[in-house]
Amino acid sequence: MRRRAVTEYGQGRGPGAELVTIGAFARLSRLSAKALRRYDELGLLPPALVDPVNGYRYYDPAQVRAARLVAWLRRIGMPLARIREVIALDSGAAAAAIRGYWARVEAETAARRDLAAFLIDQLSTEDVMTSVGTLGIRYAARTDTGAVRETNQDAVYAGARLLAVADGFGAGGAGASTAAIEALKPVAPGAVPAAELLNLLHDAAERAALAVRDAVAGSAAPEESGTTLTAMMWTGSRLGLVHIGDSRAYLLRGGELFRITHDHSLVQSMIDDGSLTEEEAFSHPQRAMLLKVLSGDGPYGSGSDVDVRDALPGDRYLLCSDGLSAVVDGGELARVLAGADGPSTAVGALIGLAEAAGAPDNVACAVADVVEL
Repeated sequence: MRRRAVTEYGQGRGPGAELVTIGAFARLSRLSAKALRRYDELGLLPPALVDPVNGYRYYDPAQVRAARLVAWLRRIGMPLARIREVIALDSGAAAAAIRGYWARVEAETAARRDLAAFLIDQLSTEDVMTSVGTLGIRYAARTDTGAVRETNQDAVYAGARLLAVADGFGAGGAGASTAAIEALKPVAPGAVPAAELLNLLHDAAERAALAVRDAVAGSAAPEESGTTLTAMMWTGSRLGLVHIGDSRAYLLRGGELFRITHDHSLVQSMIDDGSLTEEEAFSHPQRAMLLKVLSGDGPYGSGSDVDVRDALPGDRYLLCSDGLSAVVDGGELARVLAGADGPSTAVGALIGLAEAAGAPDNVACAVADVVEL
C-alpha cells in the first residue's frame, strides 16, 4: 500500500505531502518527461515512488529544486558524477562547489584560448624560430636524497636545450625517472618551425611514456612503479613545456613568481572544485596521491600536458620535485629566486630551504635564466 497520496497536479486525495505523476512534475519543473526519465536512468533524480505493478513514476513536488538544478548543471557541462555530489549539498556548499567547478572551466578555457592564439599566429606567419644567438639560457641543477629517504628516486637535468625534473616512485622509481629524462634528450629541439613545436612536444611525451614502461617492466609490480615529469625544451626564443604529475615549473618575471604547471593530484582537483583551499592542501594527508603519472602501464588519465611559452630576457625558471614545493611555500621560493645572483646560487639555496624544513623526501630542482647573448 502506498504511504502517500498520488495526485494529478495538486488534486490531492490524502493527507500530508502529496506525490504527483511524471507529467505533472514535468510541468512543475519545466522539464520534459523524457528528460526526467533520463535523469532517473542516470541516477541523478530518482522518483519518490515507482508503482511496482505498472512502473509509473511519481515525484514529490519538493524535488522541483533538485530537478531544475540538475538541468542547469548539465547545461554548463558539469560531469554526471560531480552533479550527483552537488545536488546532495546544502545551498551554501553547492554554491561553493559550482564556483570551484566554473573556475576550473575558465582556467581550462583560457589555456585553450592561448593555445588557439598561438596556433593562429604561427600558421598565419609561418615563421621559423631563428633567434638562437639573440637569447640564450644559463642553467644549473641539483638533486639531494633528503634527510629521511635511504635512496634517491628523483632525477634532474639541465642543458642548453633541455631542463627536466622527474620524481620516481615504486620499486622501479629510480630507473623510471632517469629513463623519462633520457628519452627527452634526443628530442630537445634546435631552431624549429614554430607550428611544429607542439607536435614535437607530444612526440617527446610519448617517447618518455614508452621509456618509463620499458624501464620498469622488470621490476616487482611494474604497474606500481613510475614517475612524474616536468620538462622544458629551449628553442631559442620560446620554451616548450611537457608536464605530468605534481613536479612543478615556476616563472619569476618582473619580481613576481607564477606557477605555470597544474598538479595532476587529488588535492589539486579538490582545490579546483572548491572543496579545499590552498592552505589546507599544503598539509593534506593525501597530498601525494596522483591522478596522472608515467607508469608501467603507460600514462593514465589524459596523459601529459604540453604548452608553449614566449621567453623574455630576465626570466628565471624553476623546475622542482615536490620534495621542495611540498615543504617550502611560494613566498619563500620567490624570495630565494629573486635574491640569488645566478642559477647555481639559486639551486643551492633552494636545496637549503628543503633541508631546513626537514627534507622528508628526495629533492630535485633546476633553475634557468633567459639572457641576451
